[in-house]
Amino acid sequence: MTLEQFFKNNPKVAIGFSGGVDSSYLLYAGKKYGADIRPYFIKSQFQPAFEFEDAKRLADGLEIELTVLKTNALAVEEVVENAKDRCYHCKKNLFTMLKDQAVMDGYSVLIDGTNASDDAADRAGTRAIAELKVLSPLRECGLTKSDVRALSKEAGIFTWDKPSYACLATRIPTGDTITEEKLIMVENAEDFLFSLGFSDFRVRLFDGQARIQLPEHQMSLLLDKRAEILHRFTDFKSVVLDLTAR
Repeated sequence: MTLEQFFKNNPKVAIGFSGGVDSSYLLYAGKKYGADIRPYFIKSQFQPAFEFEDAKRLADGLEIELTVLKTNALAVEEVVENAKDRCYHCKKNLFTMLKDQAVMDGYSVLIDGTNASDDAADRAGTRAIAELKVLSPLRECGLTKSDVRALSKEAGIFTWDKPSYACLATRIPTGDTITEEKLIMVENAEDFLFSLGFSDFRVRLFDGQARIQLPEHQMSLLLDKRAEILHRFTDFKSVVLDLTAR
């Protein structure tokens, strides 16, 4: 199946839209192939401000109205407890809300940006998507992340080379309670690194310590900016460079 065939078969759809590489291309493709496609962005404590700005920019560029749904991600006890299945409970809560609103707006088919590279076995959230009968056109059409980037570049979509970005909750170790204060600390820290020219990195929080993970080619920049980073990261007990994982 091709995306053109998918949208021919499903001419009216709502899309869970994050402003990331995959959902951005899917929104573009839906419009390209003549579908009545409506993007929904769920705004919560887990999404950094720049993701919302990217989502608005992309929707504006395609001249498609963006529907914004606001929610308190920390209202779900299983999410706050941050067990291994946190993503399942979070995704189930968010997409249930999204689906209910979409149906009220006249959209009975809901799609998301899961691609053929995403390993369903490793993603608790994928189970929630399946239970809610959300369709994943990119996966169904066999399009990988590399395919989506290439197609996005060809289409002139600015997100084509945007680094993959997991929600802020992933910066907090499994088993550690998620709080708004912790999320704000991480978001502020990552915003500052962005302002210094870093990209495709993570600031993870471990017992009050900031662990910075970034590509090897940015190590020299980190050393150059060491003093500025330490001066700014005063909310953390300490700041370390994590060389073991990305």
